[in-house]
Amino acid sequence: MKGKRLKKTANSFMKNVAILIFSQLLIKVLGLIYKLVITNVPGFGDTGLGYYSAGYQIYALLLTLSSIGIPSVISKLVSERIAIGDTKGAQRIFSVAFKFFTTVGFVLSFGLFFGADFIATNILNVPDVAHVMRVLSPAIVFVAMSAVYRGYFSGQQNMKPTSVSQTLEQFLNCVLSITFVYACVGKDTYIMAAVGNLSTTCAIVITFVYLLMYYKHNRLNTKGSMPSPERGKSNKELLKTILGISIPITVSSLISVISGVIDTATVSNCIQIAYESTGMGKEALEALAMESTGILSKVDTLVSFPLAINLAFSTALVPAVSEALAIKDKKTASRRLSFSFFASLIIILPCSLGFIALADPILKMLYPTASNGAGVFMIASVSMILTALSQTMTGGLYGVNQSKIPAIAAGLGAVIKFILNMILIRNPNIGIYGASISSFVYALIVFFISYKVMNRCVNMHIKFRKHILKPVLSAIGMGLIVLGAHKLFNMALGNTISTILAILTGAISYCALILFSKTLTKEDILMIPYGTKIYNILLKLRIYK
Repeated sequence: MKGKRLKKTANSFMKNVAILIFSQLLIKVLGLIYKLVITNVPGFGDTGLGYYSAGYQIYALLLTLSSIGIPSVISKLVSERIAIGDTKGAQRIFSVAFKFFTTVGFVLSFGLFFGADFIATNILNVPDVAHVMRVLSPAIVFVAMSAVYRGYFSGQQNMKPTSVSQTLEQFLNCVLSITFVYACVGKDTYIMAAVGNLSTTCAIVITFVYLLMYYKHNRLNTKGSMPSPERGKSNKELLKTILGISIPITVSSLISVISGVIDTATVSNCIQIAYESTGMGKEALEALAMESTGILSKVDTLVSFPLAINLAFSTALVPAVSEALAIKDKKTASRRLSFSFFASLIIILPCSLGFIALADPILKMLYPTASNGAGVFMIASVSMILTALSQTMTGGLYGVNQSKIPAIAAGLGAVIKFILNMILIRNPNIGIYGASISSFVYALIVFFISYKVMNRCVNMHIKFRKHILKPVLSAIGMGLIVLGAHKLFNMALGNTISTILAILTGAISYCALILFSKTLTKEDILMIPYGTKIYNILLKLRIYK
């Protein structure tokens, strides 16, 4: 009976991972499409992307205070209640959280709308960014409400509402962004950026309506619920429980977002300081600062693509680990954590090495009118490995009630990042590279602390040869093949076709190296969605015996 339950929960975990991977990939593809299109719109370019992302970073900071981390908290608490049959307690957690975070969202929406001019002028030193922040402000309250809904369903091991709503939001954002920006061709760059961000608000409002309708038809059935451990608590006491978990998670997420704000604010100011001795006027310095910010945003968009795949493991880990620990099943919790860590490396390493090998060709292919930033892209691709592993560790830490650790690690990393930014970016010989270097140091600190604590809480059984050495060697081999393939194809073909063929060659060669080196065991393959079918094919091909 226990074996059946373990198999069922393992299948549920991987099914949720598969759903999230698919939705996150689609989301990032749509995000990449509209960023590519609007960046190449006449009059937009890196400078327009700079305005676009500078305002968005401030919005994202307030968004974190109102909603980020909330899905994980509600998911954790709801899954724990459901694991012991307490559906009434799960429903009450949702109700209390929804009322509180809706109120917080309203306050922050008004704060951003009326404080936009002050932030743009006194913090970013680029007054026109205020227009971008103002059009984004109404979205905060709707994101806060949507976050509670997503956590509620994730806690039931139902990832459909999260994946569908996020995909719908990005699809609408993609279509509306392109439409709105093209409608404003010929206007000032900051106006184009503001109108582009207006699409975000519109998409979020429509997505919230979808979640509201889904909730009305899919509420938990509280009939026959087990006695609730919270039945004697007042709403105030229950809210205190929710905040006791959510505040550390929110602080951790907040500090991660602050890392982006640190880049936005320091680049905006320090680039102007670094080049003011050249005699450039204020308007030219602002444009240069926004161009540098645009390069960072462009690179972040590309790097976030593989990170989105990895995020699926982190998101699915929270309720999966919480559920296992709620019924004292440490072995299952450890197995899921170990597999997720290994899977993160398998996914992220080839992406990192591929980006490093093809940094310049990829930027020229995707951003033909704004292709600067290959060096920044390379450094960010290395940091991406540490960030992916930290994502997985963070999901695990939330599941084992160590939500303060990611906040502490991110806080320490953010302080060091700020100091390094202020020193490095002001140096005209380093400039924008300073932001990438400090981001690497930040990612290293967060990963090291998170891994140490996670391994102490749940023994992850990481084997150096299998889990680290083999994936690293396979990725390096693939990187060298990709580099050689691009040079070979480029002799006869243009950059775009050569880059696409090199990427395809890399994907095929990496899969071959992973399989022939036996990096994945039979058990690993069977954990993958459709793993049984894949393994049977490998047996027929005599790759596995």
